Amino acid sequence: MSKNTEKQVKTRHEMTKAEWTWFLVRKNKTAYFMVLPFMFIFVLFTVVPVVASLFLSFTQFNMLEAPKFIFMDNYITLFLDDELFITALKNTLIFAAVTGPVSYLLSFVVAWFINELPPKIRAIVTLVFYAPSISGQVYLIWGTLFSSDSYGWANATLMKLGIIETPILWFQNATYVMPLCIIVALWMSLGTAFLSFIAGLQGIDRALFEAGAVDGVKNRWQELYYITLPTMRPQMMLGAILAITGAFGFGGVITALVGFPSPDYCVHTIMHHLDDYGGARYEMGYASAIATILFIVMIVANSVIKKILRRVGN
Repeated sequence: MSKNTEKQVKTRHEMTKAEWTWFLVRKNKTAYFMVLPFMFIFVLFTVVPVVASLFLSFTQFNMLEAPKFIFMDNYITLFLDDELFITALKNTLIFAAVTGPVSYLLSFVVAWFINELPPKIRAIVTLVFYAPSISGQVYLIWGTLFSSDSYGWANATLMKLGIIETPILWFQNATYVMPLCIIVALWMSLGTAFLSFIAGLQGIDRALFEAGAVDGVKNRWQELYYITLPTMRPQMMLGAILAITGAFGFGGVITALVGFPSPDYCVHTIMHHLDDYGGARYEMGYASAIATILFIVMIVANSVIKKILRRVGN
């Protein structure tokens, strides 16, 4: 080790944590300058609204008068007096527990199989599977398929087969609404996460599989667990975040399919409750408390997913 290197290491150990951080900032000032616009926008439109929402959740605020601090009253009302919020929380957790993991696994499995196709065929099949997630006609398709009259494809087929005699009100019957919304969510789930999985699979060095075979990897399942998944951790994490966000924020699609409110509030989610109090009633303090609960639930779900993914391949 040279004298200059020894001096640099010694100087680093002599610095405090703040001094060393400032030294790194000065050393990499060009990189920090380049990332500054993104950080400014991120802080302005993400960090500041989250902090403001957290503060307003402890207040009574109607956007016309100054916020009035009421401490934990909003949260107490949410969990003890607001039965509709408990229904929304239950529906949201059920919806997220089904669509989140299933859409995540579905995206990866489909991407895994498509990755084995020849390049030209792979591009066409990828487009076919990805198109529903960006299609603006999703409501028209499912609205026509499950139309409440005899002209709907589902009703017409069932009546032709003699299974039913009168048309079923699919999106007006609480029995069918939740399953249908879950099916639509899964049908639209092959989006950005699906593309990131394909990109991750394409980026794996083939030499890793050869090295794995030498080390005792015997079949495709072992390759998947010990090589593919650990190598794709960044894409897997991105897919998990997108799956969580999509599962907890699916309220807009439900409203387009079923309307608001849904029959017997059978698919009333936290997003609907938030839109009701924040967008219709302008009770921003109460709406901020609802948003804070949703934020905490998503953070917890994200932390659990991170811990699970860290163990893959170990």
